[in-house]
Amino acid sequence: MIRIAAVGDIHLGTDSGGSFAPVVHDLIGHADVLLLAGDLTQHGRVAEARVVAAEVASAQLPVLAVLGNHDYHDDAEDEITRILVDAGVTVLEGTGTVLDIAGTRLGVAGVKGFGGGFAGASCSEFGEPLMKSFVRHSRERAASLGAAFEDLTCDIRVALTHYAPVPDTLIGERAEIYPFLGSYHLAEVIDAAGVDLALHGHAHAGSERGTTAGGVPVRNVARPVIGKSVARYEIAQDGCGDLAGSAPPASRVPAGEADSRAPS
Repeated sequence: MIRIAAVGDIHLGTDSGGSFAPVVHDLIGHADVLLLAGDLTQHGRVAEARVVAAEVASAQLPVLAVLGNHDYHDDAEDEITRILVDAGVTVLEGTGTVLDIAGTRLGVAGVKGFGGGFAGASCSEFGEPLMKSFVRHSRERAASLGAAFEDLTCDIRVALTHYAPVPDTLIGERAEIYPFLGSYHLAEVIDAAGVDLALHGHAHAGSERGTTAGGVPVRNVARPVIGKSVARYEIAQDGCGDLAGSAPPASRVPAGEADSRAPS
């Protein structure tokens, strides 16, 4: 059983030192990996990235991350990535990695993703150059996630993104902004890659649980959604199991979920 801790949208600022390190420390013995689903900083500033790096530098478990839109705001995403990598974080952007956890190979591929919308209400690659560029970027980022999965040989597959792959986990947000919160292109890639669990952030007012058309469980781990420091999921080597009442009967779900729902 692989124990996954995940959270997105922690938005650490220059005054946030000491706020996240205890969370990481408390995962010792309770999680096998920590996945960070983007928006690690408030405004994408290098000084904020240094705070994030200091908070996770002493982690005693692998830390994998994607960046979010906030982390791009100051046009310092490359420097932010370098700072996090120097602190021991594996930053994924159209890339993946495989972890050997007690003999089980956990493959995680990640990408920030982008907007564009979902079936019946999505942007098309047509018209003005800026619109075509917007949709092309979304499609290309999703394709890079698929390419990353093609390179992974593993027993369990987890997709880590910032933007949402399905609208289910956006419920609670205004429908008008769905096209800026995610894209169906991500879900298509996730289904094609045979992913066992997809994690994302970004939608602070969304919902935790969703499912792709192909039955892959999707979890929105944005901190405002989960209502706690991290969400924890357990997934067996076969990648699926039944969890009564958590999803439609046809869907797959993680074999177990520990403290994964926000308090009502």
